[in-house]
Amino acid sequence: MRPPRPEHASLRRRFVTPEGVDLRLELGTAGVRLSAFLIDAVAILAILVSATILLLVLFFSLHGGGLAIIWLLGSFVLRNGWFTLFEMGGRGATPGKRMMGLRVVARDGARLTGGAVIARNAMREIELFLPLTFLAQQTMTGQADAFVTLFSLGWSGVFLFFPLFNRDRLRVGDLLAGTWVVRTVADRLGADLVAAERPKHRVFPEAALALYGEFELQTLEDVLRVGSDAAIATVAATIRRKADLADDGDDRGFLTDYYAALCVRLERGLLVGRRRADKFAGAGSASR
Repeated sequence: MRPPRPEHASLRRRFVTPEGVDLRLELGTAGVRLSAFLIDAVAILAILVSATILLLVLFFSLHGGGLAIIWLLGSFVLRNGWFTLFEMGGRGATPGKRMMGLRVVARDGARLTGGAVIARNAMREIELFLPLTFLAQQTMTGQADAFVTLFSLGWSGVFLFFPLFNRDRLRVGDLLAGTWVVRTVADRLGADLVAAERPKHRVFPEAALALYGEFELQTLEDVLRVGSDAAIATVAATIRRKADLADDGDDRGFLTDYYAALCVRLERGLLVGRRRADKFAGAGSASR
């Protein structure tokens, strides 16, 4: 269950879609973002513990030093792969973010790039994991004096509380990567649209559906959820123009049916390994 959406006007930000529509998205609060991170951290820790037990069962000869090295390497690869790969997906969110109703978007309204995701998550190592790992190692060897402890905790604390001291609730990683963490709307949309009982369901040619990919699907979802009638009309007109479709005067119905058809097409493509990340995917090969 997602938490209730706070109505904080100070957290509303402009988000201009590729169609030029200005959506008002709501930033995630520091508390909600921390909760999402803790959920992901618990999941990562559970995987590490399970993997450690499995290694101990399979390799009885593992000694403490070898196990510690495997743990450190596995922890590094897993936590970086976890955050990076999930946020590179179409939802732009880890499991923890999805549970808390959050996702990562590019502040300029463009598609969230792999470079931006890697940058924001690489900074987390410097902000949090490296100093705390160093402190844990020093503590285990009995070398953690008061200075090392205070320095490590102080370093992490500065970055941990950084989002509280800027109006966009940005981590340093978000600042460098040009990203926001925003709230998603709690209302279910995709399944409801596909299964909605509407008096008219439009059928779209394959060429019309091929214009958009997974990134644009999320944009359409945002427009249908929070966009004004003017925003819906603008996006509908853009799709009709690109796909050379007639205007029947029902912009919301048209966009709803297009969204539902695009959902079905992308899911079908996923089953055979042909899902598109966005409308530019495959454009290079098509032009050859």
